[in-house]
Amino acid sequence: QVQLVESGGGLVQAGGSLRLSCAASGITFGANHMGWFRQAPGKQRELVAWIHNGGSTIYADSVKGRFTISRDNAKNTVYLQMNSLKPEDSAVYYCSVVSAWGFSSGYWGQGTQVTVSS
Repeated sequence: QVQLVESGGGLVQAGGSLRLSCAASGITFGANHMGWFRQAPGKQRELVAWIHNGGSTIYADSVKGRFTISRDNAKNTVYLQMNSLKPEDSAVYYCSVVSAWGFSSGYWGQGTQVTVSS
């Protein structure tokens, strides 16, 4: 079955950086588009960035210029490099298999907590 395992979250000061990883199994990883979402307490889950199977990337305006999504098909892993972090970036971050338009397939990992202190 599809399994997505996120890692790399933690506590960081504002202005700092974190790199999230999501290891996928049970899918033909290289054929799939992958996305990162986040959900803060009391808020809806939102799409942060996604990467097409061909490598094209799209970002939410709130993270553009600060976050970079990438993938390593040999390792079945998608990454999210987060720089210049802000307190409002604090959330649980999830990866998902997505459509070309960024809609989740419904497969989710357990999430990884990112907390940015001011």
